[in-house]
Amino acid sequence: MSTKKVWFVTGASKGLGLTLVKRLLNEGYRVAATSRTADAMRSDVGPSANFLPLEADVVNEKSISLAIAKTLATFGSIDIVVNNAGYGQLGTIEELTDKESRENFDANVFGVLNVIRNVMPHFREKKSGHIINVSSIAGFLGAFPGWGVYNATKFAVAGLTEALSAEVKSLGVSATIVYPGYFKTNFLLKGSLRFAANPIADYKEARELDEMHLEKIPGNQPGDPEKGALALITLAESQNPPLHFFMGSDSFGMANTKIDILNNELTANEVLSKSTDY
Repeated sequence: MSTKKVWFVTGASKGLGLTLVKRLLNEGYRVAATSRTADAMRSDVGPSANFLPLEADVVNEKSISLAIAKTLATFGSIDIVVNNAGYGQLGTIEELTDKESRENFDANVFGVLNVIRNVMPHFREKKSGHIINVSSIAGFLGAFPGWGVYNATKFAVAGLTEALSAEVKSLGVSATIVYPGYFKTNFLLKGSLRFAANPIADYKEARELDEMHLEKIPGNQPGDPEKGALALITLAESQNPPLHFFMGSDSFGMANTKIDILNNELTANEVLSKSTDY
C-alpha cells in the first residue's frame, strides 16, 4: 500500500470525480471515493490496494460519517477532501417547486456541509488538511436564465468556503473553491440533469439556453477532464493553495467579465454608495 497522501472524493462515479480518482491512483495516492452506487465505480476503477470504494449519499449524514470512519480505519488518515457530489437542476426561479429547489440545495450545499462537519474533527486533531469544494463558474457569474437555483447552490458553496477558510486557517487547514467551466464530461447529458416538472411557456430565453446546453455544448466543451484532474492535484500539493481557483479558459474569461461588471458598477455608483454614511 502506498504511503502517499489520502484523498476522500465524493461524487466519484462519473465525470470529473471519476477521472480524478483514476489519475490519483495512477500517481500512487490512496483514495477513498464515494458514490450512491459503488459497484459501477468499482468496475470502472478496478481493484487496487490503494482504492476504497464507498457507497454513501452526501445527503445522508450518517452514511458520510460511516464512510469517513471506514477511510480512517483503512488508511489511518485523510489529507485532502474533494466535495464534488451534486447535480444540475434546470428551471427558472418561478418554475421550480419548493421541493425541487430544496432537493438541489440538499445535494449541492448541505451535502458539502455534512462532509465538512464530519472530517473537521480529524483535521483539527492532526492540525492539517485541505478541503477542496467544487463550485462552478455559475457560482461566480450567475447570469444564466433557467439555472437560478443551481447557481444559488454554487454561490452558497463559494460563500461557505470563504468563511470556512477564515475559520480553519489557524488550525493548519486550507480550503479552496474550484470554479470549473465547461468540461467534456456527462454533466450536460439528459440523464445527469433534472428538469422543472412544470415548465412555463413564457420563459423563452431559459428554453433557448436549455437547448444550447443540451444540444450544442455537449461534445464541444473546451475543458479536458484529465487536465482538470491534474490541476486539482497540483493545487493540493502546493504550499499555499489559493482560496479561489477558476478552472478552464472559459471559466477564467467569465470570471474576468464578472469582475469588470463589478468594477464598472462600483465606479458608477461610488458617490451614492458612500452617501449613506453618517
